[in-house]
Amino acid sequence: MLNWESRQTSIRPAWFNLMNQLTRRNFNRSFLAAGGSAAAFALLAQSARADQSTDLGKLRLTSFRFNVTPPVGHSLCGGWIKPVVATDDDLEAIGFVLQGCGDPIVICAVDWTGLLNSAHVRWRQSLAQAAGTTPDRVAVQCVHQHNAPFACLDAQAIVAAEGDLPEIVNVAFFEECLDRAKAAVTQSLNHFRPVTHVAWHQTKVQQVASNRRVSRDESGKVLAMRGSSCRDETLRALPEGLIDPWAKSIAFYDGEKRLAACHYYATHPMSYYGDGRVSSDFVGLARKRLQANEPDTCHLYFTGCAGNITAGKYNNGSPEMRQVLADRIHAPLLNNLQQMRPVAVDRVAWSTVDVLPLPNSALSAEAIQRQISDPSQSVVNRNRPAYQLAWLKRLQSGLPITISHLRINGAGMLHLPAESFIEYQLAAQEMFGGEFLATAAYGDGGSWYIPVASEYPNGGYEVSVAFSDPQIDKTLREAIKRVTA
Repeated sequence: MLNWESRQTSIRPAWFNLMNQLTRRNFNRSFLAAGGSAAAFALLAQSARADQSTDLGKLRLTSFRFNVTPPVGHSLCGGWIKPVVATDDDLEAIGFVLQGCGDPIVICAVDWTGLLNSAHVRWRQSLAQAAGTTPDRVAVQCVHQHNAPFACLDAQAIVAAEGDLPEIVNVAFFEECLDRAKAAVTQSLNHFRPVTHVAWHQTKVQQVASNRRVSRDESGKVLAMRGSSCRDETLRALPEGLIDPWAKSIAFYDGEKRLAACHYYATHPMSYYGDGRVSSDFVGLARKRLQANEPDTCHLYFTGCAGNITAGKYNNGSPEMRQVLADRIHAPLLNNLQQMRPVAVDRVAWSTVDVLPLPNSALSAEAIQRQISDPSQSVVNRNRPAYQLAWLKRLQSGLPITISHLRINGAGMLHLPAESFIEYQLAAQEMFGGEFLATAAYGDGGSWYIPVASEYPNGGYEVSVAFSDPQIDKTLREAIKRVTA
């Protein structure tokens, strides 16, 4: 007998109505009622728990994929780098539907820079509708390549109102991708296979990830950083710094047949970008190589908590390094697959926690709007603040971030938001009690970067684009603890 457990903390799905009801006054009152002024963590309703047992033979999986490559001329990375001029390799959205354990569960990885705020909600709604489930049972994570769309419908509406700024995302293209999503999931429902076994493995990755916040003064303040690529030999000579060196993989089986494999590694997934040439970059190339060698298995790749992690120590940004890095990712992922030893499924659990962070006190909606409307500012200094304003409006509406976790046997798949720092991934693994936990970040990207609290005083780029109060550290750790318990 398969033990099925479904847990839900907070307001699912009542937030759809709540977001239209909350004002700034009762939003703040909600925080105070929940102790949010101290913890920046709002539980907007009582916890709910529903348990049920499901026959092992009813657990089934089907996979889907569809193209999300933007057309020529479309904005990349929010509109402040060169738009699309050509496509080197296609971008994809890849996922699976797990059925037979309560309402269906949908997991999806998207080759985009990000999905933020209502754009992320729209993806979850569309996949849920097609799969016959609810949005709280859908996890959508972006891989975070930069020569790709950075989709925030709310920020797009803000820049569109100005009339003289490039698009953040073309709304018609966005809607077309949602239509493709619905069609792909709907078609996949005719091809379910039983899930009888699961397996997982991890392998160390050599010479890819490095912490970019390693150049500091005596007080700890960041002086310089290694980007996705780095040609400063002084910076490249510095130690790797804090990383998670493991590439992790979890696979689902029908007997001996591998149906789907989810792969995880924590680094910004760019070798070079900004040339207008769309690419899934080195992690996408590694994934596609696995897919080509095992065409009957659906391979998904997820970027872990890489807010402060890049390949900068090992990547000089030359075109040749893209394939080198792809090889360095492919080898450990392939080893994971080769070393897997499937075991019978005896437990499945899905859980969610909703959080409402406090906004960064440095953000002023009025000042941000003035900057957006100032034609003397550069495009990046007008488009990028639109994301900040969209975040403030989102928080005022009461729309929370949903964090989810799928446990199968002794392995877990944790879904976190935005550009979370690596410390959260490492902390989550400790909380999981020594069992196998794979973490995907870059879910709802509305908050942009999520540093740990101790790094806010140290400055650096990541802190300058952290849209939440430092107490989000306590918020996120508490949410991880609850959702993985």
